[in-house]
Formats: sequence, C-alpha cells, structure tokens
Amino acid sequence: MNSDLDKLHPYPFEKLKALKAGIVPPAGLDHIALSIGEPRQPTPAFVNEAILSHLEGLSTYPLTKGSPELRQAICDWLEGRFKLPADSLDPEVNALPVNGTREALFAFTQAVVTRSKEALVLMPNPFYQIYEGAAILAGASPLYLSCTAENNFIPDFDQVDESTWDRCQLLFICSPSNPSGAVMSKETLQKLIRLAMKHEFVIASDECYSEIYFDEQNPPAGLLQAAAEMGHTSYERCVVFHSLSKRSNAPGLRSGFVAGDGNILGAFLKYRTYHGCAMPVHHQHASILAWQDEAHVKENRATYQKRFEAVLEILGNDLSLDLPEAGFYLWAETPVPDTGFARGLYEQQNVTVLPGSFLSRETGGKNPGENRIRMALVAPVEECIDAAGRIKNYLNTI
Repeated sequence: MNSDLDKLHPYPFEKLKALKAGIVPPAGLDHIALSIGEPRQPTPAFVNEAILSHLEGLSTYPLTKGSPELRQAICDWLEGRFKLPADSLDPEVNALPVNGTREALFAFTQAVVTRSKEALVLMPNPFYQIYEGAAILAGASPLYLSCTAENNFIPDFDQVDESTWDRCQLLFICSPSNPSGAVMSKETLQKLIRLAMKHEFVIASDECYSEIYFDEQNPPAGLLQAAAEMGHTSYERCVVFHSLSKRSNAPGLRSGFVAGDGNILGAFLKYRTYHGCAMPVHHQHASILAWQDEAHVKENRATYQKRFEAVLEILGNDLSLDLPEAGFYLWAETPVPDTGFARGLYEQQNVTVLPGSFLSRETGGKNPGENRIRMALVAPVEECIDAAGRIKNYLNTI
C-alpha cells in the first residue's frame, strides 16, 4: 500500500463521531445537524427535468473534456459573473467540467505537484481537508497559514518568507472562506498573482461559495477577475474551481468546473483522460441550464439571508458571532473549549455543530480553530430558528 496513506489525518466528521460516542441526547428533541455543509433546499426543477429528458446519453461514453456546449456555458458564465473581457476564455483550452470540486481539487494537486522532499503546498488554516490530503498523497508537505480574527481570517501572506515561496509549488486559497466566510480583496489576489509569477507556483482558488453572499451590489471577487483587471488575461498560473453544489443546491449532481491557465488545464486534461472521470452526458445537459440561469441563484441567496437574520437575532447577544461576508457558515467563538461545547450541546439539546479545532492544524503552538464552532445554516428557516433557540438555552447552562 502507498505509505503516504498513513500520513492522512482522520476526516473532521470521523472526529465528530468519536466525540459524540456514548452520548444519548434527549429523546424529546429531534436532532438538528448544523455540522455538514450540504444544501437542504430543493434542486431547481429544470435540472431534474433536463436529466430525465437526456437519459439517452447513457448509451454512449461521455468525453473527459465535456461537450463544447457545456464548456461554452462555463466560459460565458465566468465572463459575465466576473466581468472578464469578452472572449478572454477559450472554451477549447480554458475550461474543463469536473465531477464536483472535491474530486477536482484532489486530482489537480496530483497533476501539478512535482514530487520531491522540498515541495510545499501552502493552504489556509482552518481549511477544507482535501487540500491537505491531496498535498500529502502528491508527495508534498502541507504548510498551514493561520487565519484568525487578528488577520480578519485571511492568511497573512506578508509573513511568508522568500525561501518558502521558492519551495511552494501550489497555493490553495478559499474565497469566500470555509469556515469563516471571509472574502479576499482583489488587491490581495493580485499580490498573489505577482508572487506566483515571480516564484513560479500555481494558485488554485476554491470559489465554490462565491454565489452565496448578502450584498447584491457587491459580489465576492474572483481570481480570474483580479487577473483580468491587472491586464493578466492569459490567466497564467491562475486556476479557479466552481461548483453547482452550493450555487444550485445540487450536491448530488457532482458538477463543477476548473478554469484558467490553458497550459495547465491541457496537462490536467491529459491526467484526467487516464483518471477516467468524465461527467455523464445527462448531467452535462442539466449543468448547462444551471450555469445559464441566475434567477434560482438569487432566490437561494434570499433564503440564506432570512436564515442568518433569524439566527443572529436570537444568538447575537449571547454568542460571539458576526454575519459573514459570504457563504453559509457561522464561525462562532465559544465561551468554553470548542470540543466541550459541541459535546455538551449535543448531549443537552440534540444539536450537532462542528468543533473548529477539527478543521485546523496546530501551528506555532496554537490551533486557530480552537474555541470556535462551525454552524452550517443549510436547514429550513424554522429548523435554524429552533436550533438557535436550543443553543441559547444551552448557553444559559454554562
């Protein structure tokens, strides 16, 4: 077996299961899970209809590259959403459909990293654990950049020295952030592009929460947008990852894309051809319609807005938390250790939240997720209100 498998950490939900082991929550309270970032709103009806009306595609092998129509829809959406110059993305070279960003983030790392003892993959801390596992299995060492309240939950890239940038082969960024919802400015993104050009590393920008935000006049910026605004329309060393899972409440569709540097994506396509991970044809047809429609996405944002307003009204004076810039998580500070808070909340109120320390690694003697919990406001509004009330009741006991 690959010995690097032994270096992988347990997944956060494995730790959560162990934390809750042996606890019997109150039988009179239905369980409410705020721990998993899985949208619970209905998938748009037209997505389901498109799948059913294109099942004849099951009789043929899909292309790894995806259909020209899907790649065109992806490029059109990117150019419109992020105000990119018209035709600056060529569907033939600048976009690839993928079976969700989780699969793509892992596979992309295997294709990009040159295995060596010196190879580094930099990532935010807390982080989506795929970044770390992908780096380890690609033969690189993960390097964690702490995101704390002191730096507004954005890595302090100025603290990274030149020798570290020289060893960096891949930089993961996540904006809007999981778990804090923090959004990187275009100025920060442009700084990173200049560093990538100077030190010859690749930026992988995980932007799968970009369409859940609360100011319709100020959507989160993206890496390609920042590149275009500095005249970097070749998008060299810039690759973005997007998904329909959060945007369109379609996690089971397993549909997303990678886009950006055509040379990198050409090599990634070669990897994927051997990987054997083409998107089913009927999923491609549904994805085209989803990327072309904004009405359901705007409605989605309005529903999240109601959830956050309701929960903050109940908990805003009792728990240290703020409305995030984007995303559907609350990254709340706890008055007691995060693991103890999560265990006690489940034991007393049958509500599950994810301890922040499970999403982070200790650096410099401190875990930046300690004494925080991640709450995913994905349940119906009424259920979120119920959960907030139970959390308030629990806070009165500690």
